[in-house]
Amino acid sequence: MKQQGYVLRKILRLQGQTGKRLSDWSRNFLMGFCLFGLTAASGPAQKPTEVDLNVGIVQRFGEKPTDELRLEAIAGDQLTLRFLAGNMKPQTLKVDSVKLEVTQQPLPVPKVNERLVLGNYRSFETAEDAAEKWQAKGIEVEVAQPDRWQVWAKRDVYKTPLLRRLLLENLKTNGDVTAYLDTKVLQKQPQVSWVVNGLRYNRKHLDITAGKNLIEVSQAKDKKSFYIYEGRLQVQPNAYGTYTLVNEVPLETYLRGVVPHELNAGAPYAANKAQAIIARTYALRNLRRFAVDDYQLCADTQCQVYRGLTGTTAVADRAIAATKNQVLTYNNQLVDALYSSTSGGVTASFEDVWNGSGRPYLHAVVDSTANIWDLSRQPLGSEQNFRKFISLKQGFNETGWNTFRWSKASSLKQLTQDLQRYLQKTKSPLSDFQTIQQIQVAERSPAGRILKLEVQTDKGVVEIYKDDIRSAFMAPRSTLFYLQPIYGANKTLTGYAFVGGGLGHGVGLSQTGTDNLAKQGWSAEQILSFYYPGTKIQPIQESIVFLQIDPQSNSASAQKVRGNE
Repeated sequence: MKQQGYVLRKILRLQGQTGKRLSDWSRNFLMGFCLFGLTAASGPAQKPTEVDLNVGIVQRFGEKPTDELRLEAIAGDQLTLRFLAGNMKPQTLKVDSVKLEVTQQPLPVPKVNERLVLGNYRSFETAEDAAEKWQAKGIEVEVAQPDRWQVWAKRDVYKTPLLRRLLLENLKTNGDVTAYLDTKVLQKQPQVSWVVNGLRYNRKHLDITAGKNLIEVSQAKDKKSFYIYEGRLQVQPNAYGTYTLVNEVPLETYLRGVVPHELNAGAPYAANKAQAIIARTYALRNLRRFAVDDYQLCADTQCQVYRGLTGTTAVADRAIAATKNQVLTYNNQLVDALYSSTSGGVTASFEDVWNGSGRPYLHAVVDSTANIWDLSRQPLGSEQNFRKFISLKQGFNETGWNTFRWSKASSLKQLTQDLQRYLQKTKSPLSDFQTIQQIQVAERSPAGRILKLEVQTDKGVVEIYKDDIRSAFMAPRSTLFYLQPIYGANKTLTGYAFVGGGLGHGVGLSQTGTDNLAKQGWSAEQILSFYYPGTKIQPIQESIVFLQIDPQSNSASAQKVRGNE
């Protein structure tokens, strides 16, 4: 599998080496080829090999000059450090522990670091959809996450300042108002370093292994808070001038660090099984997420929470073992296995939250086992129906949970600060506004999610769409809410109360609802069928379709590509 992992990393680098962008479907296929042995040759199907993932557990090491990490072997073991020496020959050191530091190295000549940003987004899903649209216009792009998700004009294609400026001018001439140049002149740059036997080493790449395959990682100044990781660790540069600590870990071991941290403490066995299946499916379907940084997944809520072998539980381990290699599919393809904490009583369709094509198995589901609400007869796009729905508190799978229903007031001063910060991050021309005059819901989906929010300011109307609403304002916990104006003396508007339900995007499985359904005796299979209608649990195998590609255009088509069957 190490050779397959190497090939996969080479595939993820292919865009940078060739200047050509692989479509998402093509990348998925190539990854599947490496991971599962997909081949066009005839012959008997092979058993799936153990999959190694590359997870960025510390994504922006060196962002602060005070960043430090301590890596230690467990008792009775040693770490092996491998890197290239000054003469470019491999060097190996044996240590009990090592502290990684960051030094700011002065540059002999100031360096210009510039990229052409085509758009800023809250989520990878919407950024990827935007990237596909730019690609359709003939512009080579890549998706990155320096802070918010961004789409960049591909750096290896638009290599020079002249090319970037010509493209930007062309975009502006054709009416685009979102693209901008992000230009920084660097006098210094971060350099990772470590000291062994009194000698300081400065290298861009460092490979760390342990004899017993376990490595403890902590902030150097807070050794009480640490995580233990199985597998290799690698320090490597990322696309932002800093470094990422990457854990190369087998898929099933990775799940041991995800499942117990994504569920409520004490969740029943069936809930753990359902979480294990969708976490495995999610990981395999999202390997492309950090291709620009040469790894696959992150360790926070932008992917799935991953904490290594710290905090593993017996019930989660049993569930992972019982579902080994099982994934969720729709029409024999891996599903987009999205999930969130709490739906608020109704799950969201994919297109209610993000831009992009809808998924037939990710549509609105009333989160109740009772016949409590009929969306076809009482759609929640109606403000009257929506307020009536939010007033209901009993009969739902999430009833009694603290984020099932909520109300949060925010003053105009706070709302103004929130919106200014958001508009500055997104480079909006209205970011210099001074006052908010009114906020109103302009459009709501049939499942109740806000599709467009309009904010009247002294500079003009700001329109905020879908999941970006949660970036613009701190108060709402989801986009399932209505606004209640708050008035002061002389009926002067002083703020708004956000009244709603749910926590997170609300698409797919509700973890709170899963917990309660499992307590009622539902099986993992029943839970997944409820939240992802029409799907099927299957073992990872070569008969699963991982993509549809058109070999002429390198984009999606009706052609099916299968492995041996």
